[in-house]
Amino acid sequence: MKKYTKTHEWVDESGYVGITNHAQEELGDIVYVDLPKVGSEVKKGDILLSIESVKAATDVYSPVSGKIAEVNEELDSQPELINEDAEGKGWLVKIDFSDESELDELMTEEEYKKYLENEGGN
Repeated sequence: MKKYTKTHEWVDESGYVGITNHAQEELGDIVYVDLPKVGSEVKKGDILLSIESVKAATDVYSPVSGKIAEVNEELDSQPELINEDAEGKGWLVKIDFSDESELDELMTEEEYKKYLENEGGN
């Protein structure tokens, strides 16, 4: 089950993190992903990495605290995977949680959909 942030990131119970389908639609064609180093520590709400599209560059924030266990190296040569499958093959990193209870502070898919409706998606 995925959990969502107001800044349009998702995380699943295994620690995989990505941006939402809504976020990739807003960005347009993604051309580059600046992936973090495996082993680096992140705190919830900190900048995790940046993504560049033909429209803009944007920061992606960590939905949870922990250590980067894995990065999606396929994105180095195929950043368009995010556009093709943002909530699947286009995952960004895997984080080993330092505090799994942080997941409880995030939105469910249903809550995220309501948030998009209420916020107009921005």
